[in-house]
Amino acid sequence: MAKKAHRMARILIIDDNAEIRLILAEVLDEAGYTTVTAPSGKHAIDFHLDAPVDMVITDIFMPDTDGLEVIYQFRRRFPDVKIIAISGGGARGLTELLTVAKRMGAQRTFMKPFEWQEILNAVAELVPPAADTV
Repeated sequence: MAKKAHRMARILIIDDNAEIRLILAEVLDEAGYTTVTAPSGKHAIDFHLDAPVDMVITDIFMPDTDGLEVIYQFRRRFPDVKIIAISGGGARGLTELLTVAKRMGAQRTFMKPFEWQEILNAVAELVPPAADTV
């Protein structure tokens, strides 16, 4: 019991844009979270099975397995994992897919470009820092 209260939340960041993956991981690491990253949703379930995560931050448009499939799989198999969906699809007029992501179970959605502080606030709300969990 006490062990879990002191464990830092693990966050899986899935985005085919390496720069976004790296910056998001850096921002979250500095905020005290443990992060792992993946370039697509193809192995997201395997990552979780090998080392469970508390949250998934997933892009919607990716090669192999897209973010909607990631959301579907996590909601079906791991309903307690928190999910944030992000997308740059607005440039293609596909903003409605973030609405679909929310309906599928993403707790928060953000259109790229977003403010890093917005993501940090959402993460802190959904998976509070370890010091706040008892």
